[in-house]
Amino acid sequence: MKFLVLIQARCGSSRLPNKVLKDICGKTDLQWVIERVKRSKNIDEVMVITSIEKNNLPLIQKCVELDTRVFVGSENDVLDRYYQAAKLIKPEYVIRITADCPLFDWNYLDMAIEQIEPDTDYMGELTVSFPDGLDLEIIKYTALEKAWEEAKLASEREHVTQYIIKHPELFKHQNFECPIEGISNLRWTLDEDEDYELISEIYQHFVASKGMEDFTTEDVLGLIKEKPELLNINSKFARNEGLMKSLENDYVVS
Repeated sequence: MKFLVLIQARCGSSRLPNKVLKDICGKTDLQWVIERVKRSKNIDEVMVITSIEKNNLPLIQKCVELDTRVFVGSENDVLDRYYQAAKLIKPEYVIRITADCPLFDWNYLDMAIEQIEPDTDYMGELTVSFPDGLDLEIIKYTALEKAWEEAKLASEREHVTQYIIKHPELFKHQNFECPIEGISNLRWTLDEDEDYELISEIYQHFVASKGMEDFTTEDVLGLIKEKPELLNINSKFARNEGLMKSLENDYVVS
């Protein structure tokens, strides 16, 4: 297998509990993410990876209903969760996507796969150019394994690719740049009630009103151009708050 997508998901979010199971136009956030990822023409398999906490049982059941493989691993050591899941299949590349991205655009996933160079260990958004919520990272399996063996900081274990990003002398990096300029300030992730309000408005416009489930980034940008007031719904929140908090409270794991 060449490209394995691992979608990181859990029900224990502190800011927006059970966000991955929240209803958006008749389907859960998780289902929309899975369906949008599976529209990619270049991937081989999609797997959801969650943790052993009991509150994730409804999430696991949803994956069963959606005929999507699910792996259960560590709650806090997310790097270990990724590695143990990938080790079952040992693909050439692991693609990391988080389940709080219901506006994920499969076209960019295909674009990234087509652009990745043979000697690249890590491909991701090294310069911020995409809206928050269109995140994707492609990691060579051997690089993931090396990071799993060597990463010692809690932030590196929780945020999966931090060790790889911080060590360009060990891993060959490749930047994935958004082809549309000037949209990096947009927030399309699902972490707060206001995010849910914005995303629900977008889905209401395309899915409920138009029956259009395959809407793209360009479609959303067109809607925002028509209704710029949508940007005010969740504009007060900073990007990558979870990572910043982890770095502030970092420590060496035993």
